[in-house]
Amino acid sequence: MVCPHIEKAGNPPARTPTGCEECLKTGSDWVQLRRCLSCGHVGCCDSSPNKHATAHYHKTKHPVIQTFEPGEDWKWCYVDEVQA
Repeated sequence: MVCPHIEKAGNPPARTPTGCEECLKTGSDWVQLRRCLSCGHVGCCDSSPNKHATAHYHKTKHPVIQTFEPGEDWKWCYVDEVQA
């Protein structure tokens, strides 16, 4: 069963389609990217040095991210810790 956060998640355009919003500003590197399905923020994954996608969740409480990697198609809910 998919959690209600994922079921209600939007599909906003990526705010920075070329990379992690914060890493692009600071010149940092990332491993993979995640897009917030509440506002379109693009942040780096938890394998990246700065973990900006998770930091965005802690700051905003936007519950669902989606992979922003070509060839991948999954979503993650931080609240319910469920992948779909």
